[in-house]
Amino acid sequence: MALKIIDHGSPEYQQMVKLRNDMLRKPLGLGFTDDELESEKDNMLIGAFEEDDMLGCCMMVEENSKTLRLRQMAVLNDLQGKGIGRALMTFAENLARDRGYKTLSMHARKNAIGFYEKMGYKVASDEFSEVTIPHYVMEKEL
Repeated sequence: MALKIIDHGSPEYQQMVKLRNDMLRKPLGLGFTDDELESEKDNMLIGAFEEDDMLGCCMMVEENSKTLRLRQMAVLNDLQGKGIGRALMTFAENLARDRGYKTLSMHARKNAIGFYEKMGYKVASDEFSEVTIPHYVMEKEL
């Protein structure tokens, strides 16, 4: 498996949009707007690949000079629990640390909290609703 930063608008980015749409949005009856996708051009886009096939992805956006926010973490359903999410998180954390950030935060879906807690993240908010489902802010000092 190869982990890499991908370019907005590239063929790999198109795979990323499809994976995120299939895994995160369609099950909720939602999709992406052109404005949402255009706003991602300044995000750090990360993909996990087996040859040319995307297995998982995530992105990071700067909240402030010390904090990056992880967004849109997705791994193919039949590959969940096989270490791809853990590898993506480790790669993202190392990138953030290498670029001088001190904290990684996220809006974690309630059903994913256990995964992030195993990775050292702590719940830092009350429950709130985002894209129609319960979320929590989670954070980790890098």
